[in-house]
Amino acid sequence: MRNFFFSVQPSNWGINLAALLLRVAFGGLMVPHGWQKLSGLLAGKTQFADPVGLGEYPSLVLTVFAEFFCALLVVLGLFHRLALIPLSITMLVAAFVVHANDAFDVKEHALLFLGAYVPMWLLGPGRYSVDAMLARQKLK
Repeated sequence: MRNFFFSVQPSNWGINLAALLLRVAFGGLMVPHGWQKLSGLLAGKTQFADPVGLGEYPSLVLTVFAEFFCALLVVLGLFHRLALIPLSITMLVAAFVVHANDAFDVKEHALLFLGAYVPMWLLGPGRYSVDAMLARQKLK
């Protein structure tokens, strides 16, 4: 028992479980934000911020893509690292462009997601993911 609590090196199962929990938590928490925007888009509500000069509609579509579709991919662990790129860019834009002049507590939400997405990208999807399942199938 002592080795579990005081070990400096994480176990393989611990790393894989941590990857799963991070994917489900931070991917899953982003999905409702994307769903809200996707629902509005499907209802014809296209008014949205244009933080980088692409136009309101393209900005909305890219945000929906990241916050809904990429977040679902992260939860599943499918194309995990690729899906985290648009999510990270979206959070960077939200924190440092959209909320550039806002107080920290307004930026904090985007920074928390970004603070999770970057280590998740480094960690990878883990053993309990669709990516890992596909890799195992490929080896057969």
